[in-house]
Amino acid sequence: MNPANITRDEARGRAEALSTTSYEVTLDLTGHGVAASRLAEPDETFLSTSTVTFTSAETRTWIDLIADEIVTATLDGSPLDPADFADSRLPLELSAGEHELTVTAICRYSHTGEGLHRFVDPADGNVYLYTQFETADARRVYACFEQPDLKATFQLTVRTPAGWTVRSNAPTPGPIGPDPAGAEIWDFAPTPRISTYITALIAGQYHVDHGTVESAKGTLDADIVCRASMQPYLDAERIRETTQRGFEVYEEDFGRPYPFDKYDQLFVPEYNAGAMENAGAVTIRDEYLFRSKVTSASYQTRDNTILHELAHMWFGDLVTMRWWDDLWLNESFAEWSAYHCQSRIVARYGGTDPWVSFANARKAWAYTADQLPTTHPIAADMVDLEAVEQNFDGITYAKGASVLKQLVAYVGQDAFLAGVRQYLDDHAFANAQFSDLLEALGRAGGKDLSEFSEQWLSTSGVNTLSSEVATDDSGVITDFSVTQSAPDAHPTLRTHHIAIGLYDARDDELVATESLEVDVHGPATPIAALTGRRRPALVLLNDRDLGYAKVRLDDDSLATAVNDVARITDPLARAMVWNTAWDMTRDAQLTAADYITMATRGAGAETDMTAVTTQLARALTAATAYTAPAQREDNGAALVAGIAAVLKDTVPGSEHQLAFADALVASVRSPEGASLIAGWLTNEEVPLGLSIDQDRRWAILTSLARMGAVDDARIETETLTDKTISGAERAAGARSALADADAKATAWELATQRLSLPNATHLHVCRQFMQYGQEDLLAPYAEKYLQVAERISAKSGPWATQGHAVSNAVLTWLWPAPLADREFIARLDQWMASTQLSDPVRHTISERRDAALRALAAQEFGADVAGQATGD
Repeated sequence: MNPANITRDEARGRAEALSTTSYEVTLDLTGHGVAASRLAEPDETFLSTSTVTFTSAETRTWIDLIADEIVTATLDGSPLDPADFADSRLPLELSAGEHELTVTAICRYSHTGEGLHRFVDPADGNVYLYTQFETADARRVYACFEQPDLKATFQLTVRTPAGWTVRSNAPTPGPIGPDPAGAEIWDFAPTPRISTYITALIAGQYHVDHGTVESAKGTLDADIVCRASMQPYLDAERIRETTQRGFEVYEEDFGRPYPFDKYDQLFVPEYNAGAMENAGAVTIRDEYLFRSKVTSASYQTRDNTILHELAHMWFGDLVTMRWWDDLWLNESFAEWSAYHCQSRIVARYGGTDPWVSFANARKAWAYTADQLPTTHPIAADMVDLEAVEQNFDGITYAKGASVLKQLVAYVGQDAFLAGVRQYLDDHAFANAQFSDLLEALGRAGGKDLSEFSEQWLSTSGVNTLSSEVATDDSGVITDFSVTQSAPDAHPTLRTHHIAIGLYDARDDELVATESLEVDVHGPATPIAALTGRRRPALVLLNDRDLGYAKVRLDDDSLATAVNDVARITDPLARAMVWNTAWDMTRDAQLTAADYITMATRGAGAETDMTAVTTQLARALTAATAYTAPAQREDNGAALVAGIAAVLKDTVPGSEHQLAFADALVASVRSPEGASLIAGWLTNEEVPLGLSIDQDRRWAILTSLARMGAVDDARIETETLTDKTISGAERAAGARSALADADAKATAWELATQRLSLPNATHLHVCRQFMQYGQEDLLAPYAEKYLQVAERISAKSGPWATQGHAVSNAVLTWLWPAPLADREFIARLDQWMASTQLSDPVRHTISERRDAALRALAAQEFGADVAGQATGD
């Protein structure tokens, strides 16, 4: 076991033996150690002192810390031997009663987004620090009992260089000083009782947009913070408007005021996650401050992130899971809440239905994750921290949210919210588990929820619902049933409450004539209400997206859906059709060529921009991963031609123009296409109204690098005009994409051996390395992938100290997808059978293997259909 790991049983035993009262944490970020001595590595290390008061039984336990060394430690005034510190733990022999433990240590700044991350902005040389502690990285900054059910108050004192901005969970004090050494002291007030993983520190030369938010408890400080170089892109008014509207909805629906005393949102660089719900000090990746023009889908995604983290202030921070078994509930509830909140905002202020975007993107993520060999119940068995790291996935977030959406429909929204309010009241500033919420919901709704919980939360896999339709010669339905199936590995058949939509042509549109709600049970459910009706043009299962299931349409409905998706007036019905067609493509039941045709014809008329960008991205996957090598030139050309035809007719300056232009840049493969987009860099033949701004320039250069149409010198020239960390990251990605053997060798070394890159730059290198069309160039790296996976698994060499983010980037993005043919899969299977691999490594590679087999099946299906069409 990884010595930094913590098991559930260990945590449970420790929680039974002790309870925490308070933390007093002092951090010196000026490069000084004990007694004002200068640290040996002042830019890489810092001094941390943690004093924790707690009560215990007579027991032997430990306190957690990841540090270079412990300088001093005392328990109840008596010294402890720092030499006892090993494997991220300081052992403790405790008598029964109250205790005070103080640990002073030299800790190390992170460059991988875990613990206290340190970043120097190349744009201006400014220094920026921020913490990221979920799941268990507070121990990288201060000694603590690192588990969510040992809550305590948290009081932070920080010594920083003069002129810095400092933020934490409590309201921001004025700095004291500067002292004779030019440092300032920030002495924060204690917080309410919170878990270690949501404590936070953000410090550095940040820009602050001061503001407030109106809460039921009064006017609260609500600053928005970012790097100085990102200030021009900080649309604070729009961010604050979304936040204010979120406060209005949540305080009303959750029945209690915001739990903390201020609400800062801090946009930070090189962030591994989308955002983090630190109490009162939410950190958000600063890619959400858009340097270039983006579509409304990007703004909607950011709004969702803002509202997701705000929901956590009640559900996660006020009431916190006891252990990570209920991670799903924490994230699923915030996910559901964000879309619920957006829908309430739309009802009050206008806008587009957020549940359409949920169906087009987030729910599709859930379906994908639920069909992997690593699928798991929503309520997963989190035996230790390594298991937790593997479960920040589409099941924990999106499937869980989908099932909560069903639960809301089952008990009724009013009863659901009443149960949530009771749950929050019963467990405020404490810990709870799902059974506590289920009990509160059951009482509020007057229903026994045990069967619902067993069917939906304790089992894995997704069911498939299919239409079985029989008609007479005049087109009248004589028999209609919904059949249900389940994969062999997860054979559970569930009760589904769905709607069946009937769609017919009116003028040039397909409109719903009726939407019939039914319950589906077992392998087949007759729908007597449809017998005797004239068959409509489209019978759509799971109309209105009430259920969580894959859908298969009857042949006539499928033909209508594929050919006429753009004519369907309801955007949510279109989302159901899009997802069905894509799922059939992934299951080798619809050819990649047909999906490309459907996407290029239909996306131009799509009104939901999430649907537009999603379908265009899927079409590119269809033209590469899901197309056999012999057909890739034809399918790729069809994709580019289809995109170009729509782009030509889009409104200048419109969102559709932006989306189709970006898709064209990503999809071109020919010399003619390379020449076209290269011209855009010098304003040649740029479509009227299209802005070729900096991020778009990098996208073009990366595509040109992939095609061998630019070299390293051209990439270097671009960095001279974009001297930002974003420019450095994008340049690293473009170099990794270069169709050049030496460039590939350098990129591979950076990604897998030197490991000196910051986490975000490393991710760009990994993501751009494997490129379709470079198979000959990439051939040596299939075997190299297996070798580096072994080293990651064994934690050998530089992998001994790497966190999850870096190793996962390698395992996920350096997977040799363009080379993963049947021969490679056979080699992989032999290797996996004969190699001892850690659970996280085996988990990720199993998922990559499954994706490859899916792609191969789709390739073979498409080749067979094409062969039949030509008589081969």
